[in-house]
Amino acid sequence: MRKRFLLFVPVCAVFLAGNCARAQSVLDVASAAVAPPPSTNFFPLSEVHRGLRGTAYTVFEGTQPEAMDVEILGLLHNALGPRQDMILARLHGTKPEYSGVVAGMSGSPVYVDGKLLGALAYRIGEFSKEPIAGITPIEQMLQVRDETRSPELLAKNQGTGNKEQGTASANGAEVVKPIETPLVFTGFSPESLEFWKAHSAGLGLTPVAGIGGGNGSTAMTTAAPGSVLPGSAISAVLIRGDLEISATCTVTYVDPKRLLACGHPITQFGPVSMPMAKAEVVATVPSPLNAFKIINTTDTIGSFTEDRQTAILGEFGKPARLIPLTMRLAQDGATEKPRTLHLEVIDQEQVTPLAVMVSLFQGLAQTNGYAVETTYRVRGRVKLAGYPEVKFENLVAPSDIAPANLVAALALGERFNRLYANAARRTPIESVEVDVDAIPGRHTAQIENAQAGGTVVHAGDTISVEATVRPWRGELKNIRIPVTLPATLPNGPVRLLVSDGGTLDRLMQPPQIGGSNLDVSGTIAQLNSLHANDRLYVTLLAPDAQAAIEGRTLTALPLSMANVLEPVRDNRGMTLNGESAVPLASVVLDAVLSGQQVVTLRVE
Repeated sequence: MRKRFLLFVPVCAVFLAGNCARAQSVLDVASAAVAPPPSTNFFPLSEVHRGLRGTAYTVFEGTQPEAMDVEILGLLHNALGPRQDMILARLHGTKPEYSGVVAGMSGSPVYVDGKLLGALAYRIGEFSKEPIAGITPIEQMLQVRDETRSPELLAKNQGTGNKEQGTASANGAEVVKPIETPLVFTGFSPESLEFWKAHSAGLGLTPVAGIGGGNGSTAMTTAAPGSVLPGSAISAVLIRGDLEISATCTVTYVDPKRLLACGHPITQFGPVSMPMAKAEVVATVPSPLNAFKIINTTDTIGSFTEDRQTAILGEFGKPARLIPLTMRLAQDGATEKPRTLHLEVIDQEQVTPLAVMVSLFQGLAQTNGYAVETTYRVRGRVKLAGYPEVKFENLVAPSDIAPANLVAALALGERFNRLYANAARRTPIESVEVDVDAIPGRHTAQIENAQAGGTVVHAGDTISVEATVRPWRGELKNIRIPVTLPATLPNGPVRLLVSDGGTLDRLMQPPQIGGSNLDVSGTIAQLNSLHANDRLYVTLLAPDAQAAIEGRTLTALPLSMANVLEPVRDNRGMTLNGESAVPLASVVLDAVLSGQQVVTLRVE
């Protein structure tokens, strides 16, 4: 073995002199650069030219940045937009040449002559045989640190909510695109990732299954000097607690109060408030298509406050604005204590409603009570500062189209978003609480017929209404409901509506086409007045005017009041109908009811 080794050295020296020299150069650089230089001196963009040699730093494993040799290939003017230049570079070294440009590497600082040049931020082509990357110049990144506080820039550069950008080739494929900053879902199933993808069009975020994790801590820790370096992995957290969603890239620049990272946007929302956490790289997985890092988030050390075109900005010690979300999940009839999930969700218009939905979707699916044929009783409470609590309760059952946990998540998200996205809202959401009971089986029912005990009645009579209901895969049931008619009913025909809660809601709160949106108080009033979907309702369709205004319904209006409200109708501030829906009675069915029947009576 020794002879073979001794023979290899001269052969390498003779035939592979260039490669050996380059390998030795890489080893020399790696051994000489124990830590990145301070981020105090910057290499001028005007002096960038082909042939410069530099060093980049990123974490391949653990928390310590490692050095890579960088060869500058040239400067591409306006490559990312007007006056947005990009530096083209080739990476050298055993690890980058093996793994290629890695997702999570964006933001890795590049130094030339000990001065910070910029951040690795862009991938060049797909299935590239060489690790060629685009560098965002530090001069463009420092604009985020220095200029985002000005009102003029805030007005001009509001985020678009989509970081997908790149330069297309003739065949439509992207030649230059941001190095992926994947959203890592920890504790989520593949079905939850598909749910996110289906409802996050335009966010520009790439969800991936959580290989890695978080410590679940919500406490803020002080970043010790030297614990966050240029080249360190850093995470922006969207959800934390018993479930976690985070996006990880690399730190480019650090000063005592702030840091810059990524070299491109994560979301490009502009002003943001996301927890900033240190990260540990468990492993770097090479792949010809998309190499990536396996990440664990660790200590929360501040928050990201800006997400812009050329960088994201984080501030040490600043708490993020978050919404507490508590989910209590129980099996119906079980004696054990409900399973409770505690989460915190970022307060960001483009993300928060979806984050609430995907958390509930996952929370329901991961319980032992979950099965395809499972019905859920969902009770929700949303607290908004300065307003009454919003409450809702519904029974959610699976259908031939979707499982119950998907229906429950969509229903909660729709109601939450009506309040959260209200243009008139000025106060924060203080908390969201959801209690869920899992009931085995598919509990649905359909109204098939309805009739009254007699067709001729008198005002003030108590009559019996009989409804025929067919449960899912069950025998027909006849349900009798005693109903007392108003004593003021005029003579003549009158109709009774036997229906589910959704039909009644549409009668009492008809959609206002082209009308003005409800304010916060009106939205809360409307949400709190919705009828449960597991009850059978008997409603009088009275020949009186009805007005729906500011989320409230006024029935049996005198003609004089209807005339007074007519100008409001003209301004599209209300809907006015010639028939009033007056609920008379209801009965609980413990099944999601659908359908409607009309019974005609004659009052004498």
